[in-house]
Amino acid sequence: MRTAKRMGLRTVAVYSDADRDAPHVRAADSAVHIGGSSPKESYLNIKAILQAEGDAIHPGYGFLSENAEFAEAVLKSGRAWIGPPPAAIKAMGDKANAKAIAAKAGVPVLPTYDKNPEFPVMIKALAGGGGRGIRIVFSQNEFPDALKTAQSEAQHSFGDSRVLLEKALLNPHHVEIQIFADSKGNFVHLGERDCSVQRRHQKLVEESPSPAVNAKLRAEMGAAAIAAARAVGYVGAGTVEFLLEDGKFWFMEMNARLQVEHPVTEALSGFDLVEWQLRVAAGEPLPAKQADVRLSGHAIEVRLCAEDPEQNFLPQAGTLVQWQPSAAVRVDHALETGIAIPPFYDSMIAKLIAHAPTRDEARVKLAAALDETVALGIPTNKAFLAAVLRDRSFANGEATTGFLSHFTFPTGDFGEWSGWSNNPAHRSRGSERFFQRNARDPMRQKETSDGRLLAPMNGRVVAVNAKVGETLAAGKALVVLEAMKMEHGLDFPFPLKVKAIHVKAGAQVAPGNLLVEFDPA
Repeated sequence: MRTAKRMGLRTVAVYSDADRDAPHVRAADSAVHIGGSSPKESYLNIKAILQAEGDAIHPGYGFLSENAEFAEAVLKSGRAWIGPPPAAIKAMGDKANAKAIAAKAGVPVLPTYDKNPEFPVMIKALAGGGGRGIRIVFSQNEFPDALKTAQSEAQHSFGDSRVLLEKALLNPHHVEIQIFADSKGNFVHLGERDCSVQRRHQKLVEESPSPAVNAKLRAEMGAAAIAAARAVGYVGAGTVEFLLEDGKFWFMEMNARLQVEHPVTEALSGFDLVEWQLRVAAGEPLPAKQADVRLSGHAIEVRLCAEDPEQNFLPQAGTLVQWQPSAAVRVDHALETGIAIPPFYDSMIAKLIAHAPTRDEARVKLAAALDETVALGIPTNKAFLAAVLRDRSFANGEATTGFLSHFTFPTGDFGEWSGWSNNPAHRSRGSERFFQRNARDPMRQKETSDGRLLAPMNGRVVAVNAKVGETLAAGKALVVLEAMKMEHGLDFPFPLKVKAIHVKAGAQVAPGNLLVEFDPA
């Protein structure tokens, strides 16, 4: 909206019931209500969105942003689509097809399996992104549950349950290349972003340049990214994602949209990528050629999320009692004091981006900005992000996708260092590991119990895995909740016998709601 207004364009916001009072609604020149709070009723409702006025549609970076059907519907309605051609979205939206296209274009790809996978294996939703429908599996025993979860999450998030089985690399860097193309056949890349610090396959910290990429490798990866994009007749902003290990890289996927982390590239390049999108969609050539691209300094972005570090980073909903972002860095958000954070959407509530001449200066600047940012009323990962930035391994540029499996950070009053644990009762001083192996990101309950399973958060009941009178083994999820587009299994570290069940699949629950009653077996 800021870019559009600067360019003299009027903006129209669409909003759901949950976002009726959101700041973005007031920030637009006009706003249109498109349905209920759940994404299916509003932000995934193509028909409702197309009823809004306007000559062009910018899809953002979630929901329908990579939906070819939506892009086609926008074009058929006579509007401009601020994104790549529907055919390119369709070609790159299916991860298996995208890998085949990349391979044909000469880009390295990892092996995939039709059946009998070699472990470790990555299960990946064929459609969509954002960490949904993705699970890493280390053994055959874990595979059935992990597959079921990935398919369920993919179906709920993208309306497509199909998955891909791919060889898993355990300790790579996740490096992506920002590309841009216009309708005249011109392509440029704007360098790389390192997105290796992830939890549940969702990015938390993004930076550029990558500590693992030199000028020669940057040129090679940039050329590979453009080759993949050119192969599908790409137009607009796009990101080609790679896994990088020991100087070798492999194509992972292409995101046919603007990325959450685009401000990192904007900081280094001085370009407004949304302006580029608007100009390209209007039929103009790219504002710069490859030789004109100059990347200066270092930029780091962190994603501030509404989640509780003391409850397995479970997503949180509630009222933001006080919000005061740091003035020392760029902060992208749509927050204000008193705003409600609903349980229906992604847990990310803001992005903080620091730019400085060196990586160390950017890192220190961003950590200090997190310290001075005020976000009260709901738990957030603010202190966790600051601790990551100050971690010695991160400071040394050593963070790979396995970084959080070894990371410790402060919990409670942040007066002591404790490890991340699936079992709150097991937290102690020291360095417990981040449990990445769990199929449904289990929220394990306490060692002792009063015989009741209560909802730990707002969410939708995805599955009830128990029947009255049934005895369940320790670690078996009684109920699976979906909150902010991720699934969480609720289990106990001991066997139990079910006495009563108080919820059904599809029900919405709030913190403290009684779900299941049981006796320890």
